[in-house]
Amino acid sequence: MKIGIIGSGNIGGNLGKHWAKAGHEVLFSSRHPEQLNDLVRESEGKATAVSIEEAFEANADVYLLATPFKAIDKLSELYAGEYGNKVIIDATNPYPERDGKMAQEVRDSNRNASEYTAMKFNTAKTAKAFNTIYADHLKNRAFRDSQKLAIPYAAQDEESRQVTQQLIEDIGFDAVYVGDLTKTKIMDPDQKIYAKSMERNELENLIHS
Repeated sequence: MKIGIIGSGNIGGNLGKHWAKAGHEVLFSSRHPEQLNDLVRESEGKATAVSIEEAFEANADVYLLATPFKAIDKLSELYAGEYGNKVIIDATNPYPERDGKMAQEVRDSNRNASEYTAMKFNTAKTAKAFNTIYADHLKNRAFRDSQKLAIPYAAQDEESRQVTQQLIEDIGFDAVYVGDLTKTKIMDPDQKIYAKSMERNELENLIHS
């Protein structure tokens, strides 16, 4: 698959390197693509650094959103013509202390953060994943054959579910399906499975407890 990484920090950068190693074509992007050359050099496989605009114009199969939550409104508006019918994996989290008033409003509202993203990127097929894991665990515990960490995920439709599951499993994690996007409150900051690094059985028990 061709994967556009929107926001190539700790989460996006490590995921992009893992997916390139697993054989996918990866486009790292940020507002300053010239600062991403080290990521490209560290990647085993096909990886390039591009601007966010170029990433959306590249007609990728999947886009990973790994930006600060406050960027969602602008990104969804600017690139509305480019992501229609694509799978978007939302790895963002609303932190009011960083993202300001809009993040607090989302956290206080009846909808959870992934539903907000899906509403903004309304022509895409949205999934939620990789927002609950510590960046160092994502970096250092991929490609395990045993004692795999489980990644919880949710998805809007069957295609986004299958694609997200594959991309989790391709890099040596176990995929644990939480449900559709209405079920992702437990993945949000300070909620039940946020920042929990566990194997499949433990995570499934926690979800259903």
